[in-house]
Amino acid sequence: MRLARLPLLFAALLASAATAPHAYAQAREQKPSTAQTPGRAGQAAADDIIDRMSRAERALLERLQTVHPLMEVYIQNVEPDEARGWVPTDDNYFLGQLQYENGPRLRPFGQREQRGVILRLISDKPNIGDAFAAMVAPDWRGLDRKRYEFTYVRREFLGESRCFVFDVRPVRDKQGFVGRIWIEDRDYNLVRFNGASRSSQETLSGALKRTLSYHMDGWRVNVAPGVWVPSYVYSEETDLSAASGKGSKSKRQARFKSQTRIWGYQAQNTDRTDSLATIRIDEPTVADTTEGAAQLSPVLSQRRWEQEAEANVLERLEAIGLLAPAGEADKVLETVVNNLVVTNKLPIERPLRARILLTSPLESFTVGHTIVLSRGLIDVLPDEASLATMLAHELSHVALGHQLIDTKFSFADRLMVPDSVLLEALRFRRTPKEEAAADEKVIELLGNSPYRDKLADAGLFLRTLSEHAGKLPRLIQPHIGDYMAANGQMTRLAELMKQAPPLNPDSLEQVTALQLGARLVVDAWSGKVALDRSPAVPLLSVREKIPFAVTPLMPVIRYAAPQNAAAPVNTVGELRTR
Repeated sequence: MRLARLPLLFAALLASAATAPHAYAQAREQKPSTAQTPGRAGQAAADDIIDRMSRAERALLERLQTVHPLMEVYIQNVEPDEARGWVPTDDNYFLGQLQYENGPRLRPFGQREQRGVILRLISDKPNIGDAFAAMVAPDWRGLDRKRYEFTYVRREFLGESRCFVFDVRPVRDKQGFVGRIWIEDRDYNLVRFNGASRSSQETLSGALKRTLSYHMDGWRVNVAPGVWVPSYVYSEETDLSAASGKGSKSKRQARFKSQTRIWGYQAQNTDRTDSLATIRIDEPTVADTTEGAAQLSPVLSQRRWEQEAEANVLERLEAIGLLAPAGEADKVLETVVNNLVVTNKLPIERPLRARILLTSPLESFTVGHTIVLSRGLIDVLPDEASLATMLAHELSHVALGHQLIDTKFSFADRLMVPDSVLLEALRFRRTPKEEAAADEKVIELLGNSPYRDKLADAGLFLRTLSEHAGKLPRLIQPHIGDYMAANGQMTRLAELMKQAPPLNPDSLEQVTALQLGARLVVDAWSGKVALDRSPAVPLLSVREKIPFAVTPLMPVIRYAAPQNAAAPVNTVGELRTR
């Protein structure tokens, strides 16, 4: 039944096309106020700003046709709840590369993201992944004064960036962008756009075209002096105004909210042939210091062999842009792991490391002596005890002596596969017996740890995850690791979940899981991860505590420092391609 509802998302996209002409007509009828109407000198200055923005936008769109950053789209179908506002009822997910082939395209990794969505659609339906790829820019044909009318609104700061704000609408063409844009005042780059766009898109069969209309709020970030790249797009269709008419079909139209993230420009466009920075120096932890030894002992040789497999996997994941480079956020995770190791007096052969997978689905797994947690999982964990529980599960596999890495990856050719099928080649799954043993070990590890008095909070997170497992299967479907839940049922840490108190969704004091994007900030260029240091905001309503919910993405805009201008740049706004 859930899969049968997914095509309703297309109904929402197509139905919203009917609202765009109305919005367009209203926009044309609006006359700017006296304060917004510049004189001749002001109009000339405004025209100059628009022309400079048009040139910068054209250059960016040309670069996006030759680079292929990673792109992730997570969609939640939602329905209104009288007490809680919009609550998720179903979800959808795409992960791949942003490409330009006669238009913007989202090329999925493998076929897993298409299953149950694209393949279930009849041939005259549009490709929804490509529809979200189109949202990366307000108009892929560019914004210029020949096709658009611009009305100056005001000047406004977005973070450090002082911007000119303009309202935009097409001059004649019914297709195009209607909304508002922000132009920074240093190099006149488009920093943000907010509104609706109508565009034609080919169907899967290529024989017909459909007109899609969607509302979007897109952001660019400054990754080097003069270089701005798309980073976030938020979209939602939750307009219920059509419900007033008798016999309205609006109840059958899917409402949705979505987050689109674009990152990994550096990883996808790095020329490694002219750099010695990728030379890896082996750790000395397995060096045999026996006097006169001609070779490593069999035990140390086996450990070195496993380390090579671990290094190969991590290096490949980082090269494609899916694994964040090692950074300060990893140190936070490693501190929690070390707390568990020390308080339980675990004999660990070599230090454990932690890394962050840059995707939204909630998952954790081990690659040798490296524990990997996904960005989405870290985002939604409400407290340190819950984080410790997730890390303790992976630590349990280490403590129990389970196989930590498949040594087939020690052979270099195993990972010499195209980026598009890499996730199909990497699968780190445990047997049910190993998972059950690890769950028992987790209770022991946490019971001896500094987190033993806060296990009820961790149990509440697991209980909340269990409650949403049937509604949000794609958020809980892992790319690489084991399932936390399957077929709507929790498969991990059921005993700890039973120890948790009952859920109280109407209480502002009980926050069992956060919204997506609550913890980590990802650098769009390098993929580096930073912890969001913003102070906690007191909740005013239960509408603000919907677990695992999609919310708007609003980055704090900062200018890149000159010393960080190491990104490959030929001219202002131009990115080096492969």
